[in-house]
Amino acid sequence: MKNPICILQMQRMGDLVLTFPLILWLHRLYPGREIWVVGEESFFSAIYHVSPQAVFFPWSAAPRLKTRRFEAVVNLSHRDEAAILAGSLDTETVIGPYLDKNAVRRIRGDFQLYRASLTGCNRHNRFHWAELNALDLVPLSLIAATRPDPPRRLPPEKRTVGLFVGASEAAKRPAPAFFGQLAVECLKRGLRPVLLGGPGEKDLAAEAMRTARERARGPVRILNLAGKLSLKEFIAVGQTMALLVTPDTGPMHLAAWTGLSCLNLSLGNVHPWETGPYQPGHHVLRSSVSCSGCWSCERESHLCHAAASPRRVALLADHLTAAPSARTARLRTPGARLLRTGKSPLGLYALSPATRETGRAVFARDLSGEFWQAYFGARLGLWDEAPALAAATRLREDAPHLAEVLGRAMPRFARNLGQGLRGTMPDDFWRAQIPFLRPLASWLHMALANDDFSAKARRKALSDAEACLSFLLHR
Repeated sequence: MKNPICILQMQRMGDLVLTFPLILWLHRLYPGREIWVVGEESFFSAIYHVSPQAVFFPWSAAPRLKTRRFEAVVNLSHRDEAAILAGSLDTETVIGPYLDKNAVRRIRGDFQLYRASLTGCNRHNRFHWAELNALDLVPLSLIAATRPDPPRRLPPEKRTVGLFVGASEAAKRPAPAFFGQLAVECLKRGLRPVLLGGPGEKDLAAEAMRTARERARGPVRILNLAGKLSLKEFIAVGQTMALLVTPDTGPMHLAAWTGLSCLNLSLGNVHPWETGPYQPGHHVLRSSVSCSGCWSCERESHLCHAAASPRRVALLADHLTAAPSARTARLRTPGARLLRTGKSPLGLYALSPATRETGRAVFARDLSGEFWQAYFGARLGLWDEAPALAAATRLREDAPHLAEVLGRAMPRFARNLGQGLRGTMPDDFWRAQIPFLRPLASWLHMALANDDFSAKARRKALSDAEACLSFLLHR
């Protein structure tokens, strides 16, 4: 009997759903080999029937895993107990965080190390979580060749729109009053809104209903199913809907996986390039303010929330339920960006504008993200240097103001890195750099620490930094 592959995914439901593509790819790479998944039973027990074939175990069953040998153990959790378990299992290969024989926490796998380096500085990351879960084991060619079915399209007369009112944090969702106003705006456009949410969101939905009645000055034809559906029932009800308007939540990922078209309101400290709906053909509405997609909000108020007004979102829902068209592309969304999920020319997840847009800041930010994806892809073995060279050239030519800032910042970065390589690197090394250079600084710092600042790690860090500067300065 072939040794199984074990995945440790003990985060939230959305993280579990974003593990499903990895399970699918592993089955294609290792036909006939069992895939075991250790997760939170409250999540997998309700959605395993829509997962690719896998054997699910609750965390309480972890001791039983120590009786088996595994082909590989993939730890996708940041919890300490997951790292301890990963380091204790009998396996050929460990990917992700684990405790070594000296009880020191390490990270194995180039892409898992890269993901860890994004903590606090993911502004320019362009690798989706679903793909970062896989890239240490799954070849890019297989990911690029995978073409999920687009979201299903219902007949034009099917105009039911789900409004998911909750999220894991208040900053990641609109206020309840927003959903009440949105429901009324949907009714005006002939849509049939349904409020959705878990048991913990019943009060939010009730407040939204009160707002809707006040707005309409009387009874409203809005169905409130918040707290009334199991996850299985949520999936079934989703089959009857034309669209789900939703913050970045676990149910959003479940809906996208099961074919329900999503309009993701990307608000607060979430980054749609990392956790937007993964399958092609969904839409993301996000603010165009410069701090959008932050790791944690440092403002007095959430400026990004202004991008999603009830009237604008209802207009978009009306267009998207009628099938996106040239008419949709002509829409203007001042202060916001409507993006469509898809595949990049390199074969990875991509977000592309679904409407006409202009703006130097938006353009420069896109060019920056494009460069960093091309650079890290080259250094981590996904492709050769050509994409990074091309992206750096576009950055210099199309964002000369950013190139000037980089030219002034490079000497300081090189000086700080040199001091760190010769002695002790300060904990705030990456934070001391300009935002554009922080992905490189954080990754180098993480890689050095992961290898105890060994001579080999120092040589590699110097080589990686020199390659980056060479691309950017075209030397």
